[in-house]
Amino acid sequence: MIDPFALFDDWYSQARETEINDSNAMALATADARGCPSVRMVLLKGHGPDGFIFYTNFEGRKAGDLAENPHAALLFHWKSMRRQIRIEGAVGPVDDATADAYFATRSRDSQLGAWASDQSRPLPSREIFMARFEEANTRFEGQPVPRPPHWSGFRLAPERIEFWQDREHRLHERRLFTRDDAGWTEGLLYP
Repeated sequence: MIDPFALFDDWYSQARETEINDSNAMALATADARGCPSVRMVLLKGHGPDGFIFYTNFEGRKAGDLAENPHAALLFHWKSMRRQIRIEGAVGPVDDATADAYFATRSRDSQLGAWASDQSRPLPSREIFMARFEEANTRFEGQPVPRPPHWSGFRLAPERIEFWQDREHRLHERRLFTRDDAGWTEGLLYP
């Protein structure tokens, strides 16, 4: 059996060569405590056998959903390669050191934007957001921008990974990997 993370690395490496924009873009599906779903695009910022990492404002809807229901699904769709990868599993926050290390790699404007944003909350105008951005810029002028306490990352620990390859006549190839206490099991699915 092939290691699903090795297969992911192979496909992801190919996508980074062929996708015009954001080869690391993935749909993140969550559900709140009532089971009401929500999906949005986020960017993969780290991955390995322990999971797939994305970052967000912890005061926004996606973080609220994950606090109430710590399970999610990811979907990568690389149209130019005619491939998809679906990933499902439990989600938990990354540790502070991991979040701090990633935050330090962001552009200064992105760091300041994290301080200015009230993610998922309505504002009367964009001007208010831009004023908050300028306030943050003034506050941290001449010094490194620290990671805001309300901003961090999540890691999805996969329990299911499905690799989908488009084929002619809708005779797609689907490989499903499921994890239990004994490790990973591979199976083939048919459309």
